[in-house]
Amino acid sequence: QVQLVESGGGLVQAGGSLRLSCAASGRTYSSYGMGWFRQAPGKEREFVAAIWSGGSTHYADSVKGRFTISRDNAKNTVYLQMNSLKPEDTAVYYCAAPEGRIPTSNPQVYDYWGQGTQVTVSS
Repeated sequence: QVQLVESGGGLVQAGGSLRLSCAASGRTYSSYGMGWFRQAPGKEREFVAAIWSGGSTHYADSVKGRFTISRDNAKNTVYLQMNSLKPEDTAVYYCAAPEGRIPTSNPQVYDYWGQGTQVTVSS
């Protein structure tokens, strides 16, 4: 069993930056791929970024070049650095971990989810 806790959300003006953190506990974190998703009001949950256990990364086109996913295995933590934020980035952001599967853009492959952290970008 893996427990995930997100932090770092908040209110920021357009063009600003935030760094989200996701602290994992309960299992050997370093062997897991991890993903970030977001869900805006009235919309489906959408993929943002993923990082494999070996460090390879994958991004949604909408955030490519602005967001960076990284991990610190010593701290059992994955990060999402968000720069050049836009109002359309406003959403609840979730981190997730799949059990023994590659972290793809499909939310159905993920077994563990955090509670989410709100990001609001004002124009």
